[in-house]
Amino acid sequence: MKPNKLLYKISIISFVMLFGVLNGCSVDDFQKLDEHNWQLTWSDEFEGAAGQLPNSNNWTFDIGTGDNGWGNEELQYYTNRPQNVSLNGQGQLVITALRESFGGMPFTSARIKTEGLFEQAYGRFEARIKNPYGPGIWPAFWMLGSNFGTDGWPQSGEIDIMEMRGQQPHVAIGSVHGPGYSAGNAISAYHAIPNSRFDDDFYLYAIEWYPDRIDFFVDDFLYNRIKRSDVPGEWVFDKPFFLILNVAVGGTFVGFPIDQTPFPQQMVIDYVRVYRLVD
Repeated sequence: MKPNKLLYKISIISFVMLFGVLNGCSVDDFQKLDEHNWQLTWSDEFEGAAGQLPNSNNWTFDIGTGDNGWGNEELQYYTNRPQNVSLNGQGQLVITALRESFGGMPFTSARIKTEGLFEQAYGRFEARIKNPYGPGIWPAFWMLGSNFGTDGWPQSGEIDIMEMRGQQPHVAIGSVHGPGYSAGNAISAYHAIPNSRFDDDFYLYAIEWYPDRIDFFVDDFLYNRIKRSDVPGEWVFDKPFFLILNVAVGGTFVGFPIDQTPFPQQMVIDYVRVYRLVD
């Protein structure tokens, strides 16, 4: 049975809190959050027989290499084949990156999204995930604005609920991108766990998004808060966003795989859930 909430892991430490202060608050004060009544609005529990593709009512696919490796010089060809993305028959979805020649690229993987099927502005967005690892491996759970297809990026805005450099499997990263603060100028925070790694177990990655701020969590530990006043450009997080899950291989953010990077690599997603705040 899947838990409604993952228990706190007492070993968690955030890089941004190593000195006990964030935005003028102590660590203890920062964690004193208001109680909220969250109502589930959308979810995928990934129930089904092993080998099935994800529910087509919830997810669609990005296929191919995109423009210049999806703009990041990535090395994978995204497919909708079961060997790259399918249920495992245990209530989980598995995205698998393979070292194989396909479509002119040396690797394959998958990227799924709710674009055109589900989008929401504000609320709590969470997924329980066990990440892959290794140099050149780039798993991500993220969001793009609903105007991405018309206005493009970064005007659409991007919220990276979780991404990880495979060569740093003990560090999770949460970021926002927008006009004037995108790509290498994104506003980010890093969250590390000592004596453990994000590929060793499942962790709950979440944001709680309000009109004036976005809070980032790992296992319900708040490690980053980005306020409207923190961004140097336009605040574009005032419209619905859709969800994305993927495993990239290579690219400017993580560098390229090495001979010792093991394949296949698997990102295992236990569930994805979205909530709306109820007064």
